[in-house]
Amino acid sequence: MALLFSSPALAQDADELAKKLSNPVASLISVPLQFNYDDGIGPTDDGSKTFVNVQPVIPVSINEDWNLISRTIVPITYQENIFPGSGSQFGLGDTLQSVFFSPKEPTASGWTWGVGPVLYLPTATDELLGAEKWGAGPTAVVLKQTKDGWTYGALVNHVWSFAGEDNRADISSTFLQPFLAKGLGQGRTLSANLESTYDWKGSQWTVPINLGYSKVSKIGSQLVSYQGGIRYYAEAPDNGADWGLRFTFTLLYPK
Repeated sequence: MALLFSSPALAQDADELAKKLSNPVASLISVPLQFNYDDGIGPTDDGSKTFVNVQPVIPVSINEDWNLISRTIVPITYQENIFPGSGSQFGLGDTLQSVFFSPKEPTASGWTWGVGPVLYLPTATDELLGAEKWGAGPTAVVLKQTKDGWTYGALVNHVWSFAGEDNRADISSTFLQPFLAKGLGQGRTLSANLESTYDWKGSQWTVPINLGYSKVSKIGSQLVSYQGGIRYYAEAPDNGADWGLRFTFTLLYPK
């Protein structure tokens, strides 16, 4: 059973954790388990995809001025009827591993930033769940958090494939995620982001708009966060999804 923060001190701690959760390069160990459901896939709109992204975030202090933040995304996917005759598939998808080098303190004007490499690893257990390619590229994030509870910024990366199955399409993909969040107090946050991707090989944007509400809480002594939201695809390939749902359960390990 979730125990809510009842005292002012605990509520303040919840607000601080909620603020750190809105910052992709915060000094906070977290393990989000992000459940997603997309519907309306395929030429007849009867395909669907259900996937859980396991997304551990691990910051490491490398000296008195800099942190190294590891962000990993490992999808576990079930999909069916994504195109005629495809049937269903279940298993691991490809892994995205990002590493950010980020100053511990914001700039004089209050901006937080991080840069580093991103790796695309062909860990899919089925050829229809992954690209069967190795990839790499740069990644960066910049954001600002205000005293009245706003967080705004953007995360970007670009991946080029450099090895893999010759009979599979090469990857040249830009990911751009502008994000906005508002802390509401008592560990609650409203958020919006565009997890937009541009496929340079196919000249195609995919632009899902995500709206979410989250709450920091406790289960016994374990700090957690719950988030629920909806997703609408403002732009997608002809056979892409129309809409989706998201629920994220995050384990928190503050220092």
